[in-house]
Amino acid sequence: MRLALGISYNGQAFEGWQSQTSGRTVQDRLEAALAQFTTHPVSTLCAGRTDAGVHGLMQVVHFDTPLERPVASWVRGPNRYLPPDIAVQWAHAVPTEFHARASAVARRYAYILLESPVRPSLEAGRVGWVFRPLDAEAMRDAASRLLGEHDFSSFRASSCQALSPVKTLRHIAVSRRGAYWRFEFEANAFLHHMIRNIMGCLVDIGQGKHPPQWMSDVLAARHRAVAAPTFSPAGLYFLGPVYDARWGLPDRTAAYDWLP
Repeated sequence: MRLALGISYNGQAFEGWQSQTSGRTVQDRLEAALAQFTTHPVSTLCAGRTDAGVHGLMQVVHFDTPLERPVASWVRGPNRYLPPDIAVQWAHAVPTEFHARASAVARRYAYILLESPVRPSLEAGRVGWVFRPLDAEAMRDAASRLLGEHDFSSFRASSCQALSPVKTLRHIAVSRRGAYWRFEFEANAFLHHMIRNIMGCLVDIGQGKHPPQWMSDVLAARHRAVAAPTFSPAGLYFLGPVYDARWGLPDRTAAYDWLP
């Protein structure tokens, strides 16, 4: 039996998604909970790995198990053994050809940024922060220059293991609600630190350090050294993968209604 699970998590306490020898990752905690529930080792594959401090609204994983239990029990059971900042949101039986990563046609992220003279407190670790005013039109102009298929080497971490820096960025949106900015990204795939490096450039442009056309220059350079420093992981949320409707999987969780 192959199962797909939708997972949400607050990334502040974890060393990212991918399993580490320390055991302090979301994958380690999830697999430990699944092992307790199933009484056999469980190895999961995810739709998109997230870094330390990055949050997940709907990470999707799949795994195989010899057990046959009601689908609802795959939500309640693992949640009994998970810490409060990780929760299984839904479970679905899927065909064996389904693969959480390979079956995804796109991935979605949002970055939440607080613009305020005062640093965040209640939302510390859940939002990025700037204290200088930002220019919305300048950032939208700059963001539009990244749409389409490009070599995103200028926004790629040195530790990135992707086989190619060429990705297709399908959608970027910049909006504001009160003191909070929301940046949305959708692409076929993302490079390591790609969004955080783009955010660093957008914030610099929004603060008037560079004109919007500088984003085109950074993209064309294909070299990490020309871009802005990597922005904080605090406000970055993995919204989840996009799958073909034939798999019948949810495309959102309740947390979508909470996020600004």
